[in-house]
Amino acid sequence: MKFRVERDVLAEAVTWTARSLPTRPPVPVLAGVRLEASADGTLTLSSFDYEVSARSQVAAEVDSAGLALVSGRLLADICKSLPTKPVDVDVEGSKVILTCGASRFTLLTMPVDDYPALPAMPEVSGSIDAGVLTEAVAQVTTAASRDETLPLLTGVRMEIEGEKLTLLATDRYRLAMRELTWNPTAPSISAVALVRARTLSDVAKSMTSAGAVDVALATEGPAALIGFESGGRRTTSLLVEGDYPPVRRLFPETTTTHAVVSTHALVEAARRVSLVAERNTPIRLSFSEGQVVLEAGQGDDAQASEAIEASLTGEAITTAFNPHYLLDGLGALTTTFVRMSFTHPSKPAVMTGQGSLEGDDIEDFKYLLMPIRFAG
Repeated sequence: MKFRVERDVLAEAVTWTARSLPTRPPVPVLAGVRLEASADGTLTLSSFDYEVSARSQVAAEVDSAGLALVSGRLLADICKSLPTKPVDVDVEGSKVILTCGASRFTLLTMPVDDYPALPAMPEVSGSIDAGVLTEAVAQVTTAASRDETLPLLTGVRMEIEGEKLTLLATDRYRLAMRELTWNPTAPSISAVALVRARTLSDVAKSMTSAGAVDVALATEGPAALIGFESGGRRTTSLLVEGDYPPVRRLFPETTTTHAVVSTHALVEAARRVSLVAERNTPIRLSFSEGQVVLEAGQGDDAQASEAIEASLTGEAITTAFNPHYLLDGLGALTTTFVRMSFTHPSKPAVMTGQGSLEGDDIEDFKYLLMPIRFAG
């Protein structure tokens, strides 16, 4: 195998393909990136850890076609450090020789015959604008659990009904839901899938350059898979198994009190006041006509308070939240104002976006937050 490729093209492709390589691979070959140069001038890079696969295709000047398997992380580190010149890659026996300008590296190959076959991409179910997908995934994955002992909650539930796609995630303390429109291949499509939040987030961030992302879903059969493809990049991931809790019912049907606050002002005030909030202590919010007062700390500890403008409909209310979860929810909003809707101080609050102080709330994204009991 012998080929030449531009340094930036190779570095980007290797880095993207190697990004999900396991830290402790169950077998040594899974730490490798598979390089395949084809006579048609295509270089294909692949990685696979039995759960997530990645494949990237780029153009190359191929002198002789062939295959090689080399350490993915080492190759990525080398490619990022190379000068901005064409890179020549040549296989000599059990070694890969990489030359770029005056730089020359020799890498040992791994047994390519021992490398597992990548799963086939399922049939495409539809497509979605890359920018819309990136924003929606970022909004929802903030609420997914990081606790690997609860694998179900580390996933994002995808619900597909025709042109409507809904993403849901929860870690038991907050719940995020985003509804969006996509382009299904079949108007009557109906499907549910549970996708690892980490994988979904990675895909959304790395496929932003293309206009649309194809989504392929296979929810039945021996290997339930989801696949994403865009701009020469393809990722597949096994779906998380199990029944996701019925979280939609946590959203209240009606709310008796709601407050509207400038998102930026609330974020800045919450950041300042939470500086004195000790670990696992809440930040208190007291809503009354015309303002909300934020407080943290009590007794002999450091204390802080700040009042900002807010409009209130309904009874005055005082509640408290984990400051990090509150800021995560505010950070996920893309609107100038946030509407916080309440039924009771000890019941979950629902945050939605609002374009103007007197406008209607925009319900395509909802963030439900559990309150924390506080003294006094």
